Amino acid sequence: MSASDLCNAYLEALNRSDLDAVQAMFPTDGTVVSPLYGEQNAHEFYARLFSDTSNSKTTLLNVFAKSEDSNSVALHFKYDWTLANGKLVDFECVDVFELTKDRTKFQKLTIIYDTAPLREDFERLKT
Repeated sequence: MSASDLCNAYLEALNRSDLDAVQAMFPTDGTVVSPLYGEQNAHEFYARLFSDTSNSKTTLLNVFAKSEDSNSVALHFKYDWTLANGKLVDFECVDVFELTKDRTKFQKLTIIYDTAPLREDFERLKT
């Protein structure tokens, strides 16, 4: 599977809220760095994210890769995120993935977006 195929499968799994499929894209020691959740194990991150989510919709805008055999790739997409409390927040973000050595999974994900417009709604989930 190419990096582009893996990225497309990732967005599709997010759209389906398929926790098992997303977790399977990361090794057990995979990590995610998120502006809202901090740095944590990828499997734990997605379990937490999906518990805070009632619906997700992504719209791919751009894919950035140095080359097809690069060990990193970035996705620029619009994310329509319906929180567990029903509040819809939408924003553009960039997900930067580092692939495993065999290029079959994501070793690390760094998520980049401006949290200011949605932080208040997100914090309400925790109260």
